[in-house]
Amino acid sequence: MRRFRSVALMVLMLSAPALAAERLNAQDNETPVHIAANPQAIAKIPPGFRFVTPGYLTVATSASNAPPIGLWASDNRTLTGSDPDIARLLAESLGLKLRLVPAAWEDWPLGISAGRYDVAMFNIAVTEERKKKFDFATYRADNHAFAVKADSHITSISRREDIAGKRIIVGSGTNQEKILLGWDARNRAEGLAPLQPIYLSDDASATLALLSGRADATFGPQATAAWKVASRGQTRIVGHGPYRAWVAVTTKKGNGLDAALQQAINGAIASGQYRQVLTRWGEQEEGVTTSQLNPPGIVYP
Repeated sequence: MRRFRSVALMVLMLSAPALAAERLNAQDNETPVHIAANPQAIAKIPPGFRFVTPGYLTVATSASNAPPIGLWASDNRTLTGSDPDIARLLAESLGLKLRLVPAAWEDWPLGISAGRYDVAMFNIAVTEERKKKFDFATYRADNHAFAVKADSHITSISRREDIAGKRIIVGSGTNQEKILLGWDARNRAEGLAPLQPIYLSDDASATLALLSGRADATFGPQATAAWKVASRGQTRIVGHGPYRAWVAVTTKKGNGLDAALQQAINGAIASGQYRQVLTRWGEQEEGVTTSQLNPPGIVYP
């Protein structure tokens, strides 16, 4: 199994204990972070490029209420979180208004291909398979975390053998699912107890299932798991997946918008708003020093 590596990561994995000391609160972050238009980024928009809605950057993003990546604000109408915040920086850097479209994870690939969205931001990891259909401009580096109830007897899930016989919540069609199913196939071949994947479509249901004892663990983005530990204290992280992956703004292959998005991200890094967004959502340890276009992605065996 090939492990994804990069020399451009700023620091090591996000520290849940460090976050816990800060007691993160999503309502503290509802004031938008703004940025000035970036002439260099605007100049890289392909001539004649047709945005889905003229004058707007239309961004498909999660509606699953999973902080810090994406959630509904206290008015229950406004999408907030680190992905919406970064999306706003992109739109304003490109001289556009932001149009956020809440969507299901399963919808973004077809929506991008069909031209319903300009870009998608769902904590999407770059994989070699996805690069066949989409272009990517990186903006974070993330891993996947196994989390359990705070009083669980489970102390570690870090190897494929550790998942044997466990009930683990995972998203359908995600990299996490591929990892689990690949591990489970090898475990079964060796006579180990089978995994019981539990597929739930929203974060609230996943949390309830874990806390009520209907699941042994969850397997999802590190940032989401760490936020729960810091803000609620009802869960703890007991291990990580085998890959550290690039998280990227995703657009249709060959449409030329990726270079403008990359320049917008790099401008926000240089001006400080990028760091401001990541810090207020507890994701500063996942920051990158520069955005890359279509970097090497995860390859599954």
